[in-house]
Amino acid sequence: MIGLIINNDTIESDVRDMIYAFYFGEKIKKVQDLSDGFDFYIDVKAADEEVAFSLIKDGVIVDTVKKTGLWRNPVKEGPYELLSKETGKKLPWGILTGVRPTKLAMMQLEEGRSREEIIDYFLDTYHCTRQKAEICTTVALNEQELMKDIDFKNTYSLYVGIPFCPTRCLYCSFTSYPIKIYQDKVEDYLQALFKEIDYVAKKCKEKTLFSVYFGGGTPSSITADQLERLINKVKDSFDMSHVVEFTVEAGRPDSITYEKLEVLKKCGVSRISINPQTMNQETLDIVGRAHSVEQTKEAFALARKAGHTNINMDMIVGLPGEDLSHVLHTLDEIRKLGPDSLTVHSLAVKRAAHLKEQIDNYRDYLKGASNEMLEAVDDYAKEAGLVPYYLYRQKNIPGNMENIGYARAGLESIYNILIMEEKQEIIAVGADASSKFVFHDEHYITRAENVKSVDHYMNRIDEMIERKDSILKEKY
Repeated sequence: MIGLIINNDTIESDVRDMIYAFYFGEKIKKVQDLSDGFDFYIDVKAADEEVAFSLIKDGVIVDTVKKTGLWRNPVKEGPYELLSKETGKKLPWGILTGVRPTKLAMMQLEEGRSREEIIDYFLDTYHCTRQKAEICTTVALNEQELMKDIDFKNTYSLYVGIPFCPTRCLYCSFTSYPIKIYQDKVEDYLQALFKEIDYVAKKCKEKTLFSVYFGGGTPSSITADQLERLINKVKDSFDMSHVVEFTVEAGRPDSITYEKLEVLKKCGVSRISINPQTMNQETLDIVGRAHSVEQTKEAFALARKAGHTNINMDMIVGLPGEDLSHVLHTLDEIRKLGPDSLTVHSLAVKRAAHLKEQIDNYRDYLKGASNEMLEAVDDYAKEAGLVPYYLYRQKNIPGNMENIGYARAGLESIYNILIMEEKQEIIAVGADASSKFVFHDEHYITRAENVKSVDHYMNRIDEMIERKDSILKEKY
């Protein structure tokens, strides 16, 4: 346990974030003075514009760092320098703890900075490694090119949530109900979903639908007939003539059949995702992902047979028990399949996941993502001709690492960029769906959240519609 003595509440959050970056999973307790039961203390004393950060062990001050300024960078530089000396580690992302580091690069681009100037900015201001500075800048440049012709103010994207899955994975924090238990409720769920779709289509008829994304859960966990009716409902309700991308997350290999893949192709879905997460069977068993490595390979082959030419694969680095050798094996197996894009997630221990509830059972072999793992992914992507096009981070990622998407040129997921950059309206329907409404002239974003529970969603569908309507009345 780490003790935190601090006399300024306004900077506490940044100090905690920096400590967690070095000591993920350790409990940090705010205390007034030294007492027993702590491994060490970080003592933070702010006076006027100077802040002193001290590391205390066994009642003795081991080291002190002083910084001038009560704003974010010096406040994070203090514990960063202190803990770098203590641990002998330099964090690849330096003092950056935010969710969207590419936004910093985008701001620099908009100010006319060159690629090298932006890289130097990350090195000097945030103490990132050159590899992180380069990849962040590359992503920003690619995003800028992909978004340059989008009319953000007059277009929107549609997210459709299907909150069912074959089983719930250990690390999953999304709303996901076992399809075997809930299969008798799917039809009623679809009827509620259709009602919300009707509302959105009518309310947004003067705007242009830009992209459509089916997520979950696992959309392919429902039957082929249900999937076809849902897709056709969307196509019948909206003007699809300007849609540049239609993605359906087939996701779990154990939910995929050739019939469903044919439905997706026939209905005009342009991008699908088949997600192994890992190609190590022992890990799949540990995380409760009830499919085999062979099922992943078979599902991918079936998708190619059905005519799908834009297939994404998701993988997770930092899964329980996995080290660099496991990641290299997964990449070798993915290389043989040749997906058109690869989305890589660093394992996040989220509050709503079973992993968080059972963390003590996994602590000994939950090492998290390492920079070596992500560098191996980057090497694979370069060899496969995949370029990085979007990047973001989440809280509670051991090692403070990133999530990143790679794709062949022209096969990037525009929706993935839009959901991160928050420049375009994302209107979301379904249980646990979260809509983002962008007020461009007023320069702010507001959200409308649907309830997580399938039963509550069905019973309260009119309330879900009213939540959107109260915002859209102001906009349209």
